Amino acid sequence: MTVLTSPPRVVTTRRFDVWILIAAASLSLIGVAMVYSTTWGRLVADGDPPGYFAIRQGLFLVLGVMAAWVVYRLDRPRLMALAIGGYALSLLGLLAVLTPLGTTINGTRAWLTLPGGFTLQPAEFAKVFVVLLAALWLSDRAGVHGGDDPPEPRAVLAVLAATGAVVGLLMLQPDLGSALVTLAAVLGVLFVAGVRRRFLVLLLASGVVVAVLAYVVGALDAYQVARFTAFLDPAGDPQGVGYNVQQALIAIGTGGVTGQGLLEGAHTQGAFVPYQYTDFIYSAVGEELGMIGGVLVIGLFVLLLQRGLLAATHADPFGTLLATGIVCWLAAQGFENLGMNVGLLPVTGVPLPLVSYGGSSVIAAWMGVGLLLKVSRRV
Repeated sequence: MTVLTSPPRVVTTRRFDVWILIAAASLSLIGVAMVYSTTWGRLVADGDPPGYFAIRQGLFLVLGVMAAWVVYRLDRPRLMALAIGGYALSLLGLLAVLTPLGTTINGTRAWLTLPGGFTLQPAEFAKVFVVLLAALWLSDRAGVHGGDDPPEPRAVLAVLAATGAVVGLLMLQPDLGSALVTLAAVLGVLFVAGVRRRFLVLLLASGVVVAVLAYVVGALDAYQVARFTAFLDPAGDPQGVGYNVQQALIAIGTGGVTGQGLLEGAHTQGAFVPYQYTDFIYSAVGEELGMIGGVLVIGLFVLLLQRGLLAATHADPFGTLLATGIVCWLAAQGFENLGMNVGLLPVTGVPLPLVSYGGSSVIAAWMGVGLLLKVSRRV
């Protein structure tokens, strides 16, 4: 008797989207170059090696690429374990910075001091794990009620509870910028997951009400109020809270079309812009690489985000939600940073993803890139 069997199913795997990798790597390399340019002069003046911060940034980049490779290789069960474990550790870290173990920089108690002169900022990793948890929980309904149905209320409540815990701890630091970025990423996931728009509008309205109440009752720190006041009146305190933005705008304005050249920017090399190698690194790009360099950086971000969205549109429900959350996270943080560099948004103290100096920021951003590459393999 002849038994008819169907032909064996051929499983094909496609390579990841190389443009995601190219954009992320290019931004990171530009970041290393600009970290060197913004720090070498003051290091030499202090008798230190001129490449100290640039070498550390290169080390962070290597660690970030390794982290991206790890998450890229993980299957879904291991991603779930990573998400839960990473989220728990992030919460512990956010709690730890509020104790004597935490270090305060520029008014925000957001860092843990590590051996060897390194610091850890748990807020950066919390963004990754909140997005990953949200994508995992909200995509688990696929095949139960159907992928097009709204997510189950208990899944939405779980996501909101996990996000609320992180945002609440961030506000205690206080780190308003990271809190806004985290909220933007999760709202993007909820929107794509099919949560009713009325519910999302209610969440946004509630956030606005809470922010207004925090201002009215004096829950915000004085420096946060001062930053917002300086944004409304940039010329009101040019030598005080508005100094950073004023000097950043001067640096960008003197760059012209082609820039003054790497290591040649008068404002950058004169160290007129505080925190230029971290939050205000884009001002150095504008001065030394000019409008061409500034547009290149923005163009690379747009390319990274566009390819991430393309991967999301062709992925399964989990991949769609995950890529959407990462894109919303990077877009919101990049928009915040660029906006405060050019005076269009209040100073919030968030780094420019993949470009600004900082181990936690670089490694976390590359973990996001690794997850985007993982999703893009499904395209």
